[in-house]
Order: sequence, then structure tokens, then C-alpha cells
Amino acid sequence: MLFTNALAAVFAAGVATSLPTPYVLLSLSEPALLISDREPLSKRSVAFNWGSEKVRGLNIGGWLVLEPWITPSIFQNVDQSLGIVDEFTLTQKLGTDAAYNILKPHWDSWCTYTDFQKIADAGFNTVRIPIGYWAYSLESGESYTQGAAPYIDAAIDWARGTGLKIWIDLHGAPGSQNGFDNSGQRLATPGWQSGDSVAQTLSVLQTITTKYAQPEYQDVVVAIELLNEPLSSELNYGELQQFYRDGFDQVRAVSDTPVMLQDGFNPPSSWNGFLSVSDNNAQNVIVDHHEYQVFTDELVALENWQHRQLVCNNAPSYSTGSDKWVVVGEWTAAETDCAPALNGYLVGARYDGTYPGSTFVGSCDGMSNIADWDDDMRGDVRGYIEAQLETFESHTQGWVFWNFKTEAAHEWDAFALLDAGLFPQPLTDREFTTICS
Repeated sequence: MLFTNALAAVFAAGVATSLPTPYVLLSLSEPALLISDREPLSKRSVAFNWGSEKVRGLNIGGWLVLEPWITPSIFQNVDQSLGIVDEFTLTQKLGTDAAYNILKPHWDSWCTYTDFQKIADAGFNTVRIPIGYWAYSLESGESYTQGAAPYIDAAIDWARGTGLKIWIDLHGAPGSQNGFDNSGQRLATPGWQSGDSVAQTLSVLQTITTKYAQPEYQDVVVAIELLNEPLSSELNYGELQQFYRDGFDQVRAVSDTPVMLQDGFNPPSSWNGFLSVSDNNAQNVIVDHHEYQVFTDELVALENWQHRQLVCNNAPSYSTGSDKWVVVGEWTAAETDCAPALNGYLVGARYDGTYPGSTFVGSCDGMSNIADWDDDMRGDVRGYIEAQLETFESHTQGWVFWNFKTEAAHEWDAFALLDAGLFPQPLTDREFTTICS
């Protein structure tokens, strides 16, 4: 159901935030209805031309899975002595009721119809929406707060109203698939493959798939990503493959909705022969590759021209020889790790030497605020973005920038970059003619 302009204004003004969590306002003349009881629109087919149409997208990060560096105010406004560093500890330390009173206003306001309209107006065609397993399933003793799941339904309505497509991305699994705070729980090593966590993850995917892989949703939901960034070097690779196969089979039991496999920090070609045409004629499988240049001492020490050249040099490592479509599902304009809490809440940066074991490259002062950037840095950021846009579109099926917005990390903030004229408008506009030397 398309939102009317009046309803868009309602969401933009935040009026709908007064509704109880599992409800959404459908129109000004209709009462609030249970989202889960609402009938989807009539049958469709996948409304995206994978293989020929380029993905040009934004990630909706920090909304349904907290990340301290995206919304640091949430973590700064709680008792610092409690050791709250991720979404897991938010509930563990405060309790469900107090955590819900923090999360509900955040869910209502961090992403709205107005944001989707801005994304569409800027020429993007896709949004990737991370969500945690705990939105759908909690076992005894798991410290998370539920209530995020209905916002996927709201996002689908917003996408229908603005012409955007959605990937639903399972971003956090029980026990954490990578140990990163963006999985919901920061741990020294991932615990996802212990106990019945994999079975629980598949159960959550079954819930997601049973609803959103239905043909009735294929006008908007054009991919389901089985799991974000499994740290394959710390996991049993065979078990990861079996999980992917089981998740794929679950989707295929419902429809031909495309299935997204995150490459687990391996070359996409390493997945050749797996869930491909040569593997029981598996169809509509896409590899999601993430490309960052800020998470080692060597990378943050590079000059701007070296970052741009590395974009070009790296392309063959993820674009050559894959038997599946490849999309760069996360990338950034950042050349430093200066964004506060990027490496974890209360953890420092490599760039200024405050990260354990790192050495000083330069000051982080002003790096996260566009207002403090001089013309040289503005040009460097624009050039780095253009180099990535050109390379990703030339070598892959497209890209999804991380992130649509942040509170205070403008190197990562598409809205801030757009407003400052540093993210090309239109997206094909270029100020620099020589991308790679």
C-alpha cells in the first residue's frame, strides 16, 4: 500500500511514534493494525534486474542493531560505570524495561519515511537493512530487548512509497558470528557455532523467509542476506557452508527471491562451485563483499592517492573469477578510523595511536566533522568516493555505502556528504577524470 503525501508528513513529524510497538498507521483514515496480520499486496516477481541493473544503495545501519559509533549518544547517556558497550550489555546491565525505553524512541526516530524519500531523491535505488536475530527469537538467558521486527514492515511500506528496493540483512546471530559490536555482542571470539546457536539462527531465518520471501513482497524485498560478516577464520568453515546451504534451501522452499552470501572476508571466488549453477543448478545467489581501508595500521597510514590507487588495485581480488554476482555491500569515504567508538566503545583509533598497539599517524581532531575540513580534505574525500563508485560499478553489480547517516562521523555519513556536495549528484557525476593510474 502506497503512503499518501499526508501520511509521509505524519511519519516525518514523528506522530506515529506514539503508537504501541507492534502497530503502524496505514493511512490517516485507517486505524492502527497489527502489521503481522496485514495482507501484503498482490503477487509479483523480483523487481530488480540482477545481472544488468546496478545496485546503488545505502545501508540503514545503527537503526535496528545498535552500533556505538553511529549513535554514540545512546551509550554516553547511560551510567558509564556499568560497562555498556553494545546492544547486548544495554539490556544486561539496565534490564528490559529500561532498555526498551531507550530503544523504542530510537527505533521511531532514527529512520523514517523522510529518510527514505531523501535516499530516493538522491538517486539511490536500494537500502540494506540490518536486523538482529533477537528481534524474532530469544532463548532463556539471552540479554536483548525485543520490538524491532515490526519496523521492517514499516520500511517496506516506505520503500513502496518511494520506489526503493530492500535487502533484509541478518546482522547479528546468537553468540555473535564475528565478535564485533555490530553483531549485537562484542566478544573476544565468536561463539555462534556453539550449542544450538546455528539451529536457532536458521529458525530465525525461517521466520524471516516465510514472510518476506513470499512473491507478494518481491516488488520491494529483492534479496535476503543470510548472515552479515561471519568471521570465517575463527569459524568451522564446513559448518558455515552447511548453514548457508540450509538457509538457501529455506528461501527456495518459498520462492526464487535472491539469496545473499557475505563472503566471510574471503575472496568471492573462493565460494565458486558452492550454491552456483554447477551446484544443483542453484540460481539467484549473490556474494556480498565489504571493502574498507581503515582497520589496520598500514591502511590508515596511506596517503589519499594511495587509498584511491588501492581501490583500483584491489578490484581483481573480489571481482575476477567469481561464478556469482558480486556486490560491494559495505564501503566508506573514511580513510582513517578516527570516528569515535568505531573500533568499539571506549576503544581508541589507530590513526592517532590510541588503539592498543598502534602508532601515531596524525591527529583525529576535526576528522569526523565536515565543518572542520579544508578544501584539500574535501577534494580528497570526493576523489576517494568517486574512485570507489567508478571501480565498483565497473567490476561488480554495484554497491551499498555504509552508512546513510551518523550522529558524529561524517566520513561515514552519506547524508552529511550529500549535503556538503561531496557525494556526487547525480550519482554518475564526476569531478575527477583520472581515477586509477
